[in-house]
Amino acid sequence: MFSTRNFNRSKPILFILILFPSLLWAYQFVTGDLGVNPIEKLMDELGLMALKLIIITLMITTLSNIKPLKSIVVLRRMIGLFAFYYVCLHFSTYIVLDHFLDMQFIIQDIIKRPFITFGFISFLFLIPLASTSTNNMIKRLGFKLWKKIHYLIYPVAILASMHFYVLVRADKTEPVIYMGIIILLLFHRIFKRLTRPQLAQSRGSFPYRQD
Repeated sequence: MFSTRNFNRSKPILFILILFPSLLWAYQFVTGDLGVNPIEKLMDELGLMALKLIIITLMITTLSNIKPLKSIVVLRRMIGLFAFYYVCLHFSTYIVLDHFLDMQFIIQDIIKRPFITFGFISFLFLIPLASTSTNNMIKRLGFKLWKKIHYLIYPVAILASMHFYVLVRADKTEPVIYMGIIILLLFHRIFKRLTRPQLAQSRGSFPYRQD
C-alpha cells in the first residue's frame, strides 16, 4: 500500500492538487474576487501555502523514518520545489504588484521591517535548496555535501514561521501552531542525531544481536 510505486503513481494527482490553488488565486485576482485588498490577499495566500509546503517536507522526512512509510520520501522533492514556486510567487507579488519594482524602497523595506527581513532571508536560503534538487547535482556535490546544504530547510522553516508570526497582528494562534510543529520536528531531528552514535556503539558491543 505504501510502496514507492504507489507514491510515484500519486505524483500527477498531487502535482495538480498543489498547483491548482495558485491558478485559482490568479483567476480570482484578475476577476476581482479577492476582496477589497486583492494584492495583500494574494500575497498572504501564496506565502501561507509556501509555509505549509515547507512544513510538509519536514514532516515527510520524519515520517520516512517509520519503516512502512519509508517510500513517502519520493514525494519530498516535488513538494519542496512547489514550496519554492509559491515563495517565488509570494515574493514576486510583493516586488511587482505591491511596489512596482521600486527597488530602492524594497531594499529599505527589507532592512527596516523585521518580518520582511525574515521572509527575505528565508527566500535566499531556499535558492540553494531548489538549485541542488536534481539527481545530477547530488552526484556532482556528493551526497554528504548535498545533505549538509539541505539542512538549510530548518532555518528556512523557522524564519518563514517567524515572518508569518510577526506579520499577523491579531490572533497569532495559527502561526504559533506552525512554529510549534517546526520546533518539534527540529527537536526530533536533533534527538535522532544525538542518539545515533549511542545506538551504533550499543550494537557494536553485541555483534550477534539482530535488530
